Amino acid sequence: MGQIQQTENSKDVDVQIIQDMYKEFVLECPSGLLFLHEFKRFFGVAATGEASDYAESMFRAFDRNRDNTIDFLEFVAALNLVFRGELEPKLHWSFKVYDRDCNGYVDRDELKAIINSIYKIKKGTKKDEDDFKLTVDEAVDRLLRAVDTDNDGHINMEEFIRGAQLDPWVLNMLQLDMNPAGWVLEQRRKSAQF
Repeated sequence: MGQIQQTENSKDVDVQIIQDMYKEFVLECPSGLLFLHEFKRFFGVAATGEASDYAESMFRAFDRNRDNTIDFLEFVAALNLVFRGELEPKLHWSFKVYDRDCNGYVDRDELKAIINSIYKIKKGTKKDEDDFKLTVDEAVDRLLRAVDTDNDGHINMEEFIRGAQLDPWVLNMLQLDMNPAGWVLEQRRKSAQF
């Protein structure tokens, strides 16, 4: 078993797991940087298709310094947030995924693009069937009505977080899939079938 160290927030960190992640990262990305096409390949996502837009949005959210690459620290920080973070920081991260043009707002088109990608990825799964009874446009309209409190046609970070905290359906729609490991395995399974 690997070494365990206590972190500032008193959650255990398994040093061996991080070392193994680093070895895998360097094996996949010898330069120490992960580019978008490598990110897609790493997660078994085709260059185009239903998961491509979602993967691109996730890539932008992981790329904290906006240099169009993900280094190992960005990669680990994002995975740590997704797997172990508190709700509000997860919602901040989700907002960055939705805010495709990084202007600080999520507009109807950005919301529709991500919801459409999520619908395509999860189509056919029984797990979240109830969440997908609405069409993409109906879901976008419902989200905007619930979250866009000043009715200006776009959602800022504060509205996004407050809306998700107040309404469980909104939270489920906005927080994305907080199990990227399951998503990755599903994408790899799908790509292996072809």
